[in-house]
This record gives sequence, C-alpha cells and structure tokens, in this order.
Amino acid sequence: MPRPPRPRLAAVVVLLVLMAGCSAPVDVTAGPHAAAPACGQVMVASPDTLLGADRRDTASQATTAWGDPPVTLRCGVEVPGPTTDRCISVETSGGSSVDWVSLQQTDELEDGGEWTFVTYGREPAIEVVVPVEQVGGGQVTAYLAELGEAASLVPAERSCVGAEDVS
Repeated sequence: MPRPPRPRLAAVVVLLVLMAGCSAPVDVTAGPHAAAPACGQVMVASPDTLLGADRRDTASQATTAWGDPPVTLRCGVEVPGPTTDRCISVETSGGSSVDWVSLQQTDELEDGGEWTFVTYGREPAIEVVVPVEQVGGGQVTAYLAELGEAASLVPAERSCVGAEDVS
C-alpha cells in the first residue's frame, strides 16, 4: 500500500519557519554613547517582560523594546543639563530611586502621542519612550519603576532639585 503524500506537513513547517522569521526588529536609533560599558550592564539587567509586554529585538546597540506599539529604551543618549522640565524621582523595587526628566508636554498626548523620559544625573543617560496606547488606564511611571533597577546600575552623580530644595 503506497504512503500518502505529505506535502501539506512540509508546507506548514516551511510556513511556520517563514512566519517566525518575518518579525522585523524594532527600529530604534542607537544613542551617541551606546558603546559605554555601563550600557551593556543596563541591557543585561533590563527585564524580559515589562508590565506584561514581551521583549522584542531591536536593530541597534544598547537599545531594547517591549510590546506593540513598542516601549523603547536607549542607553547612551545625551546627558541632560540643568533644566526647567519636570523631573520626577521614581522608586525602584530595590528601594533606591532614579530621577527622570519628562520631555513630553501633556497637550501633545491627546492625539495618541508618547511620553519621553531621560535619566537625570547619570552618565550615560537612558531614554525611555512610552506610547500612550501602552499605558491605558495605568500610570506611565509604572514603566519607569520597572526599569529603575536596570537604570540604577549607572551611578547617580546629581539629583533633581525643586523649588522647595532651593533657599
């Protein structure tokens, strides 16, 4: 009795392999200081999942992303100098805190924009971009708290000050 042909099984296997390979990396531009040794430590310490979103491949050094639309992290961006932009301190799960400068205006978020944050007082600096769609009803600072342990591997040299800190 002849064996039935199995072209369907082979076609399904080829299709699955091709589909797995079709997921293009997220296009994130590397920061100008991405080769800093501390960035390697930050990348290794970055979580595999971020508030339920799986980590995705990126095409540049010292970058990573999670979910769709992607939350992105770039290590090695320019260090912000003194600024009047909003600066917030976010506690990490380890009990330390990381200062972040908010570079996004709230009125731009109404049309589905994104929040951009850069660490303050740490060199190299780390940038996190969070699309409004990812946040839903939650707080954007939850992303910064989840990434705080990795960001805290870059030692703090300065911290944010507010009007109440200046006499």
